[in-house]
This record gives sequence, structure tokens and C-alpha cells, in this order.
Amino acid sequence: MILAGDVGGTKSNLGIFDIQGDVPKGSAQPGTLVRVAEKRYPSREHKGLEEIVKDFVNVTEAKVTAASFGIAGPVVNNRVQTGNLPWIVDGASMASLLGLDRVRLMNDLEATAFGIGVMQPNDLEVLYAGIPAPETHRAVIAAGTGLGEAILFWDGAKHMPMATEGGHADFAPHTDQQADLWKFIKSRGEFASAEMVLSGRGFRTLHEFLDRSVRHPSFDDPSADPAREITALGLAGECPVCVAALDLWVEIYGSEAGNLVVRTVARGGIYVAGGIAVKILAKLKDGKFASAFRDKEKMSYFLEQVPIHVVLDEECPLKGAAYAVWKGL
Repeated sequence: MILAGDVGGTKSNLGIFDIQGDVPKGSAQPGTLVRVAEKRYPSREHKGLEEIVKDFVNVTEAKVTAASFGIAGPVVNNRVQTGNLPWIVDGASMASLLGLDRVRLMNDLEATAFGIGVMQPNDLEVLYAGIPAPETHRAVIAAGTGLGEAILFWDGAKHMPMATEGGHADFAPHTDQQADLWKFIKSRGEFASAEMVLSGRGFRTLHEFLDRSVRHPSFDDPSADPAREITALGLAGECPVCVAALDLWVEIYGSEAGNLVVRTVARGGIYVAGGIAVKILAKLKDGKFASAFRDKEKMSYFLEQVPIHVVLDEECPLKGAAYAVWKGL
């Protein structure tokens, strides 16, 4: 049994996977990775990943033989200090807890990139077909509690995920309005990173930048999520400021996705993952994302060829973490 985890600043999703082989006809095919148990934990309600893992293993009574976790943050010597949680996750300590020789830790976007390889056609929404080039590099971008970016490097025989911390790079304004947004963020004494804008908390930042006089109930409720309210009102067209904030967010997201593809020459396509993309899919499909994605000086002709996909399966990183340890990648 494989224990896999997708550990983020908001939620930690754990799953038990089995490799099913000799099964009755009509069931899973031999060699299929099948999830047999799953539980989602609110990350901030727990002291650390070990506490969550103990509970999950006790509840499932699973006999874990291998384990892997995708975690938001850079992995150094199989150890992670999480960026959006006050946790330190150590692979050796986790292995001791589970009675294993080794537990693999990987960046959450690296896990997502592994998951791309096991997605089915109905798990992906094509925003722009482009011209397929399967034997070339691909890129993955995912906005949620934070902003993650990864590369699927084509080594001549297969795609190999490479983690990055590109979400913490500087926010690159593309228009005069976005330059004013950069100044607005700096005026509040905050670091103007890509993640500051392209994450859940970015929606409120954009809303306040556009019109500080308009407020919503979630702004004054510490237990509420302004991003959820702003995107819902924006998609419904019920608040002009929310509509404008959502449009601006999508344009900046498309531009950053284009930056990632240009920097990595990811001719094989960009995969937009993360919980926000699924929730605002209708807005991603209206053309603003793709237009901003392609608007890159001398590289527009290149980006016009690059396919754009949205990952609909929010368990992609969980499945990717399980797949990586199963295949020993």
C-alpha cells in the first residue's frame, strides 16, 4: 500500500493507493494505481504533518509499504520548511514514524507534474489547442493558497518533473495598470512577488487596488474567504469591482504562464492546475488568459503554437506523488 499526500497551506489531502493486478474482468486493469482511501485535513488546525499522518494511518488501518508527499516549499536534503505553514517536514522522521526505510518528499508542483502523466483526456480542459509537440518540454503553473510552477523536462525518452520556486519571483507588470498595482502593493510595505497577486489572497489585493471604498462581508470576517466571495460575485456579474478584479487577475495569470513557457521553451504545452483554475474555468475560457499568455514581444509567434490545458482533477498532485513512488522516479 502506498501512502501519498498533497500538503498545502489550506488543506492536506492524504490517500492510500493500491496496485491492482489480478482482478475480475471489468475492474481495474493489471498494474493500475487505485486509490482505496482518502481524507482531507484543514492544515492550520494541526501542529504538523506527522500528527495528520498518524491519524490517517490509524483510521484506515493501512499497512503502508511506501510513502511520498508533495509539499509546498523547496525540498532540501529530503526536508521542507513549508512556506505557508509553520511546519518543518523531515523525510527521515516520517520514515521512522511509518516504519519505512525512506519516505520521499517532493515539491507540490513536482507532484502535480508527475500527476499530469496519469491524467485522462476528460481530466483536462483544452483552452487552446495550439500545435501539439509531445516530445518537448512542458510547464505547469498552479495558483491556490500560493503560486507554484514546475517544468516537465523532455530527456529524449520521457518527461521528468523539475520543481521551481518561480511563484516567489518578482511580479512583472505588463501594462500601465499593472505597474500601478505594483506601486500599490509596495506602498503597503509588502513584497511584490508573483504569488502576492496570483494566489487566493491576491483577489482582495486587486479589489482594494481598484476601489477601496467597496467592501464585502468577508473583508471583515476573519473566518471568511474574500477570494471565494470576490470570484463568485465576479462570475455572477453582481459587483463591477469584483468583475474587474477577476478580469485583471486572469490577465496577470495568463501573462505569468506565458513568462514561464518563454523561460523554459515549453513547446509541449502549459498545464494550469490548482483549485482556483477549476472554480473560475468559465473566466479562463473567455479569451483573456490566452491573449495575455501570447502577448510577448518577439515570442508571440512561438506562443501561438503552444497548447494550453486546465487540469480539472484537483487530486492531480496526490495521484502524482503516489505515481512517483510507485515507479521509483
